[in-house]
Amino acid sequence: MTDDLREQVHAAARRARVAANELVLATRESKDAALHEMAAALRTRAAEVLEANAKDLEAGRAAGLTQGLLDRLTLTDARIEGVAQGLETVAGLADPIGEVLRGSILPNGLELKQVRVPMGVVGMVYEARPNVTVDAAGLALKSGNAALLRGSSTAEHSNAALVVILRDALETAGLPADAVQLLPCHDRASVTHLITARGLVDLVIPRGGAGLINAVVQQATVPTIETGVGNVHVYVDASADLDMAQRIVLNSKTRRTSVCNAAESLLVHAAIADEFVPRITDALNAQDVTIHGDERFARDPRVQAATDDDWGTEYLSLDIAARVVGSIDEAIAHIAEHGSGHTEAIVTSDLNAARRFTARVDAAAVMVNASTAFTDGGEFGMGAEIGISTQKLHARGPMGLTELTSSKWVVWGEGHVRPTS
Repeated sequence: MTDDLREQVHAAARRARVAANELVLATRESKDAALHEMAAALRTRAAEVLEANAKDLEAGRAAGLTQGLLDRLTLTDARIEGVAQGLETVAGLADPIGEVLRGSILPNGLELKQVRVPMGVVGMVYEARPNVTVDAAGLALKSGNAALLRGSSTAEHSNAALVVILRDALETAGLPADAVQLLPCHDRASVTHLITARGLVDLVIPRGGAGLINAVVQQATVPTIETGVGNVHVYVDASADLDMAQRIVLNSKTRRTSVCNAAESLLVHAAIADEFVPRITDALNAQDVTIHGDERFARDPRVQAATDDDWGTEYLSLDIAARVVGSIDEAIAHIAEHGSGHTEAIVTSDLNAARRFTARVDAAAVMVNASTAFTDGGEFGMGAEIGISTQKLHARGPMGLTELTSSKWVVWGEGHVRPTS
C-alpha cells in the first residue's frame, strides 16, 4: 500500500512538473483570465461546495473537533465570495515572473540580468481550512507554479469539491488542469512521500498547528518554508491611550480566535495597571474571554491564575494570558522568551518606546497602535496569502506572489569566452 501511495504522489508530482513547464510560457493575460474563470466558477457552483462542506462539518462535530477547528473548517456564502474576490485581486496584481531584479553590462560587454522565475512544483500541507485550497491554487497559478495540495481528512469533501471546480475552470481557460492537484488525505504517508520527493517537488509549505509544522520541517528533504504558530502578544505601554488600547486588545483577541494572528497574551505596563487591568478585565469578560493572569490580574476572582505553560500557549480560543510588566524592556524580554516570531504589537503614545519595540522585537510583523489581526496577506495588499512565514530565509511574514518565486541569471554574450588563467 505504501509503495502504491508513493507512486500515486510521485505520479501527481510528475504531472505537476509537465503543467509547470507549460505555465512558464503562459502570458499574464492567460493566467489572469484563468483566475477570473476560477472565481466565477466558485460563485456559480457555491452550492456544491457548501453541500460538501456540510459533510465535513457533520463529521467534525461527531469527531469532537474544537470550536476553533470547526470555525476554520466552515465555509459560508460570504467566505466563498471572499476567496473568489481574493482570486480576482490576485489577477489584478502585477505578474512577478520576468521582473528584472538586477542588471548590468560588464566591462567585457556581457549583459547580465537577474530575473524572477517560478519555483516550479509547490507542495502545500495544511489542516482544516478549505479556503487555503483556493488561495494556494490562485497564488501558485499567478506566479507560474503548479500546486500539489495535501489537505487534512477533516476537510476531505470540501477540498475535493473545490479542486474539481478549479481544475474545470483551468481547462475552460485553456491552461493545464494538472496545475492544481489534490493528494490523498487519509494516510499520513502521503505527506511523507510529498515532502521527501526531492527532484520532483521544488518547495513545500506546511500550514497548520505546531505538530504538523514541526513534523514537516524536521522530516522534509524538499526545501521547506516554515509557517509558524502564532503566540501573539499585545503590549500596552505606560503612555498608551487606554481607549485605543482596549479596542486593539479586543479586536486582536476576539475578532476571530481560530487564526494565527489572534492575540494570545496581553502585557500591561505597571504604571497604568491600576486603571487598565480592571478595565480590560471587564471588557474581556464581557466578550466571554477567559483570562489566565499573573498575581496582579488574579486579584479579580473572574481571572484564573496563570501557569508557566500559559505564557507559551497558542489557545486559538476565547482565552488569553495576561501579565503586568515593570518596563518596556521587561515586555520585550517576555516576548523574546515566549513569542513565536509571528506578530507582536505595542500600544503607545511614546515615539521612542515605539522605536525601541520595533527595533528589538524579533518577529515577522510588528504592529504599532494597530490590531494584530492585520497580519494577513489580503490586508497587506497581496490578494491572498499562502501562509505566514516565521523563518528568516527567503520569505518572512505573509507570503504572496513574490515569495513563490526564485530567480535566475540570464547572460547575453557575442561569442565571449573566458581567458585561460
